[in-house]
Amino acid sequence: MNKKRMIENFIEMIKIHSPSNNEGIYAEYLINLLKELGGEIYLDNGYKNYGGNAPVIFAKFKGNSSEKGITLAAHMDVIEPSSNINPIIENNIIKTDGTTTLGGDDKAGIASIIEVLRTIKENKLNHRDIFVLLTPCEEAGMLGAKNIDWTSVPAAMKPAINMLVIDNAGKAGLIAHTAPSKYGISFTFTGKKAHAGIEPEKGINAICIAAHAISNMKIGRIDEFTTSNIGSIKSDFPTNVVSDCCVFTAELRGHSEEKIIEMLNNYEEACKNASLLFGGKYTIEKSHDYPALKPKDDLKFAKEFAKIYEEIGIHPELKIIGGGSDSNILAKEGFNSIIIGVGMYDVHTVNEYLVTDDLFKTTEAILKYIIK
Repeated sequence: MNKKRMIENFIEMIKIHSPSNNEGIYAEYLINLLKELGGEIYLDNGYKNYGGNAPVIFAKFKGNSSEKGITLAAHMDVIEPSSNINPIIENNIIKTDGTTTLGGDDKAGIASIIEVLRTIKENKLNHRDIFVLLTPCEEAGMLGAKNIDWTSVPAAMKPAINMLVIDNAGKAGLIAHTAPSKYGISFTFTGKKAHAGIEPEKGINAICIAAHAISNMKIGRIDEFTTSNIGSIKSDFPTNVVSDCCVFTAELRGHSEEKIIEMLNNYEEACKNASLLFGGKYTIEKSHDYPALKPKDDLKFAKEFAKIYEEIGIHPELKIIGGGSDSNILAKEGFNSIIIGVGMYDVHTVNEYLVTDDLFKTTEAILKYIIK
């Protein structure tokens, strides 16, 4: 493995602008690179369903080992602002000048994958079958993964069930194996307009209905594995009009579908009671944004990879996390994913930075697992 080369490749990649829905140029760069490394390529054009411009990239590198194949997955899009990145390298840290994100999420993961493939090729190492899956639009609701047409993927190109998703913030050794399901919710309250100064008693204030409902909802940390949050409240009326419409949006995340459904029912009860109290009406729209991620093998794969970390002197930590990723979407297709850390911190902010030693250690662990 060549740490200097991997860092240079990472710097080259973060300078290619690839925000969600506009990863096309970066995708072409990666397709050409994977072909040069000997990969067999298949492209899924699900982006046509949501207005993007980059395919999901499938690549296969046929192995010569009897060990089960492995899938290496990462996403191509980055969080804005991400154009004209000015990377600054200080010892073991790569950061920006503070005007943009770095793009370590998730180009650090892709740099790791590329270095593994380069090392295997140049040293002609024996290895298990390697599948690479690179998705667009992960940061915009996992649209790339959601729109894969699995019925059209050639049988020989279908990725291995065990999947390393190289997209976890934090140090090398972090192994996330469980993540929550997420529901998005939109609440609409309808009241009755009236002149607020002359005859307010003839009106029904939709904002008041919404406020009463919210005051009877448990928001934030509900229990160890369930959270909720309100993201927006909108009712755009002049102050001399009793508002007849108020909308607020929220989310619920949890590892138990039963608990999520219980909370949804509680929220609806709060809306019903508030509407009856004020004499208004309400509607609720729900979307199941992604299912829960859970290990399909009683943590066997996660523990196998933890042992690899231990063998190279890294303390592993198996984790349950509260965020979602492509892993959640891919889980319903039968994939058994773990999400591993590559040393990226303060992601989604202009303070984002990458610890290169952690990136190198995780890459070393991936390589060791593949050639073992």
